[in-house]
Amino acid sequence: MSARAPLRLAILISGRGSNMEALARACASGTLAARVAVVIADRSGAAGIDTARALGIETATVVHAGDRSAFERALAAVLARHAPQAVALAGFMRVLSAQFVAAYLGRLFNIHPSLLPRYRGLDTHRRVLAAGEPVHGASVHFVTAELDAGPVVLQSRVPVRPGDSAAALAARVLASEHVIYPRALGWFAAGRLAWQDGGAWLDGRPLAAPVVEEFP
Repeated sequence: MSARAPLRLAILISGRGSNMEALARACASGTLAARVAVVIADRSGAAGIDTARALGIETATVVHAGDRSAFERALAAVLARHAPQAVALAGFMRVLSAQFVAAYLGRLFNIHPSLLPRYRGLDTHRRVLAAGEPVHGASVHFVTAELDAGPVVLQSRVPVRPGDSAAALAARVLASEHVIYPRALGWFAAGRLAWQDGGAWLDGRPLAAPVVEEFP
């Protein structure tokens, strides 16, 4: 039996792209059986573009000029040129339309800094601290039309420490993201993870609850 070819991966970013870098380095090391075909930023001057170029990855910038339809057409055109088998949102701060998501459904992923379905949206670290939560974390999920609501595949659980600031908590959660995002995409690249019957399947069975990894 021939070996499975590396997954062609596109990564969308808006800023520094630390999760993009984690994915790219996992590809380079062979821990993620994929190749980053392109990194696309939606902002001119996004720091992650320079990081990607330094890693020898092709890059593109598609600026959102206020017209979402035009932006998504341009974004789709760039993606089409690279024919990715999966698309990873990595700190990508645009809400994609239902039509765009439908075109990539089942191969479009995001990582969100909370234990979904709790704390969808922005500013999760401050909100977790304000609520007095004992634990925080991050979630890798399939992207669906509803924001931060797609099936969750893998989560990190990070304890909230006494005296934590939002910045300190965010840094520990981000470190966990750099572990779980390559791992979940590795499952997809290996054929273990799939989108089937409107949900996530792992190792041939419906994933009733996300896999959880504990972090200190």
